[in-house]
Amino acid sequence: MEKKVARLRRAKKTRAHIRKLAVPRLSVLRSGQHIYAQVFTADGSTVIAAASTLQADVRDGLKGTKNLEAAARVGKLVAERAKAAGVETVAFDRSGYRFHGRVKALADAAREGGLQF
Repeated sequence: MEKKVARLRRAKKTRAHIRKLAVPRLSVLRSGQHIYAQVFTADGSTVIAAASTLQADVRDGLKGTKNLEAAARVGKLVAERAKAAGVETVAFDRSGYRFHGRVKALADAAREGGLQF
């Protein structure tokens, strides 16, 4: 449980800093099987855009849902949906996870999709 507590502590610190920036937040949740991404308003009250590997349009043509390719597809899709909602600039909230692997693939794909961090 110590590992989870440390991750949540890091996430809390990051979110406090993002709150001061007053820009929409791209938040990532990584589980063993899936990856989820949501864009929240600056105050965190409303979800502007969301994507995950649970959605059928994301899973089509993928080998699995827990690899870099799946994370990149989620990042690209959440960027498209955020841009359609009028959001260009976001703060990347990695939720206390290290910036490598699936989290990095999602962030890079969101940047390629047109979001600015």
